[in-house]
Amino acid sequence: MFRRIFVITVLIFMVSVFFAIPTFANNLKGVLEINSWWTAGGEAEGLNALFEIYRAKYPDVEVINATVAGGAGTNAKAVFKTRMLGGDPPDTFQVHAGHELIDTWVVPGYMQPLTDIYKSEGWTEAMPQGVLDIVSYQGDYWSVPVNIHRSNVLWFNKSIFDKYKITPPRTFNQFFDVCDELKTKGVVPFVMGTKGGWEAGHVFESILLGKLGANDYNGLWTGEVKWSDPRVTDALETFAKMVSYLNTDHSALTWDEAGQYLLKEKGAMMIMGDWTNGWFMSVGFEDYGWAPPPNTEGIFLALSDSFALPKGCKNQENVIAWLKVLGSKEGQYSFNKAKGSIPARTDVDISDYNDYLKSAARDWQRDAISPSVMHGAAASEGWTTEYKDTISLFVSRPDVSYTQKVLVTAAEEYLKK
Repeated sequence: MFRRIFVITVLIFMVSVFFAIPTFANNLKGVLEINSWWTAGGEAEGLNALFEIYRAKYPDVEVINATVAGGAGTNAKAVFKTRMLGGDPPDTFQVHAGHELIDTWVVPGYMQPLTDIYKSEGWTEAMPQGVLDIVSYQGDYWSVPVNIHRSNVLWFNKSIFDKYKITPPRTFNQFFDVCDELKTKGVVPFVMGTKGGWEAGHVFESILLGKLGANDYNGLWTGEVKWSDPRVTDALETFAKMVSYLNTDHSALTWDEAGQYLLKEKGAMMIMGDWTNGWFMSVGFEDYGWAPPPNTEGIFLALSDSFALPKGCKNQENVIAWLKVLGSKEGQYSFNKAKGSIPARTDVDISDYNDYLKSAARDWQRDAISPSVMHGAAASEGWTTEYKDTISLFVSRPDVSYTQKVLVTAAEEYLKK
């Protein structure tokens, strides 16, 4: 009799434990405030896909979508910074993986490491070493990358190229030949929107990459290559010439508003990151092609969006559950298909992604990888801001000598820190 009671008791205990585990895992309540700058197009659709996954798993948690509009996070970062320094951190916030996170928030001690989550979720095996290196500092992992984006992409209107029998330019000389031909046809050769202040810096990093190559471009941000290098002079002169072919209303437009030139067949080319692919998908535009910007074939200028865990956040358990969704196969598949980027994980099936994303995934595996400065991977936030402001001014006042001197001084200042 005692034995029977013991067996029944053990069975009841095991059943209760079995059912308690999933109940505990889904027993999260309260709120989760998610701060980002994903407000439109494919990026908003990708974020909503993550929300749907999270809400299905944790229906009792109220998700607060605290987005702040502004390309490249220029406005959002200011809001995050005020809250972080004021002792009122958001539960979690979007941040570019790399120096932007490490230098700004990890080194001063504002963040919590995520190494235990990486190990428990198997991300150290699912993500390539290059990605792990970007999110690492002093032996710990500090944010969860949800994607890989490519900064250096030349987008073009296929109908315009087909009409005038133009092939994507592979060199700067070819690029300017194409610009001259298109200008005679009444088409704006090269479009850009500079309203946000960051777009010129974005374009110029691809020009630097094309002039210096992967290794020496990387060296600009580490101090191994000087900004007084004549190839930087050449890059500035080339950019000044490119600006002469721009749409005249660029200062009044954001990058996607400038992209309307391509949609309406009024403009032919633009250099922008591959979130453009997600935007094209979101507006139903299919008449586009892509190529590396001049002289950057075989080089992948990379960045990654990620989320982190601030010290002192109010809803830590809810944040940890969110981070696990971000790093999951399901989360990475759904988010990146909508946003127009590729998963940070290498074990996600992307066979039903569009042709651009498949090509980006192939290039990610075989190209030389360089970090984007404009999107937080290559340099500290202060150095990036100095670079951004200098190049933004250059578009309206293309003084090569003055601009190069400013960049030389800024590099010397920030590389000492």
